[in-house]
Amino acid sequence: MDETARSAAHHRRTVLTAGLGAAAALGLSAGAAHAAPASRPQRTARILGREVDVTHATPEVVRLFASYFEAKTARDVDATMAHFARDMTYIDATLGWAWYSWQSLYDLFAKLMPTWPATSASYPTRILGDANSALVCFTDTPELFGHEIRPLGAVNFRNGKITRWIDYWDGRAFTVAGIEQERTPADQFPTDFKEAAVGETAAPAMRSTVQKLSHAFGAGDAAQAASLFHPDAVFEDQALHVSITGRISLEAFLTSALGLLPYGRGATVRHAVGSRIGGGYEWVNASSAAPRGITALALDASGLITRLTTVWDSSLWSVDAISRAQAASILR
Repeated sequence: MDETARSAAHHRRTVLTAGLGAAAALGLSAGAAHAAPASRPQRTARILGREVDVTHATPEVVRLFASYFEAKTARDVDATMAHFARDMTYIDATLGWAWYSWQSLYDLFAKLMPTWPATSASYPTRILGDANSALVCFTDTPELFGHEIRPLGAVNFRNGKITRWIDYWDGRAFTVAGIEQERTPADQFPTDFKEAAVGETAAPAMRSTVQKLSHAFGAGDAAQAASLFHPDAVFEDQALHVSITGRISLEAFLTSALGLLPYGRGATVRHAVGSRIGGGYEWVNASSAAPRGITALALDASGLITRLTTVWDSSLWSVDAISRAQAASILR
């Protein structure tokens, strides 16, 4: 090694030693000196052996949902029901099945859970919100109810207990014939979803975004709606099986589609849930053949929407109506 190389090597050793010494002085290990900042938000959690997106969830609400889904998958009736407040409400907004008391829901699980095989599972895939209220995307495997369903649930908590849980999913997962056999007739469908009982506890920033977005959708104002999205936002309609990336493409889609979509013209907010960066809202639209649904929202630090996911019961729509709405995603 010549003198120049020896000098360069000595300099590198000097700099490295000084850096490690500074790290030690701060109480850090050599590895920690190069580690990511501790304040970086947790992006995934492992629940029931699966990776769950928790980028927009607080650790406390992640723990609450993990405990609930673990108990449900274990088919433990008592442990599952321990997560609910005594004055709880649980409604399947696709089937129109409602449980307005703790005992009625307990009786349901006590009847169903012993019939679930060990291979069955109910698990979250994405959690948005906090321990006041949240939106959870989850999967029920076919062993539970005969078909795989992927609901979005709006959930309210009080002191760590669930006070209100409303599930929305696309009825075509049951097939049209299957869902028509199970769905509550329209004239008997529950109208009281008990949102007034829990109140609006979503963070002010989430409520503000929900109101602005819903107003723009309901008025058919595609430009105003698109302005609420990040330039690289992702828009997903699980009932239409449509996914759009980017604000420009999204505005083009909304310009053509808001007059068709059930969460478009005429839709209003039923209830909002979530924190300042993650949550969503339930919506209603009396003028649509699909009169109710839910929309999940992920926001960035500035409040722009980075991801929207919505679901509603497309089995209430004809194939032609679905095709027209899907066609709006084709750029002209």
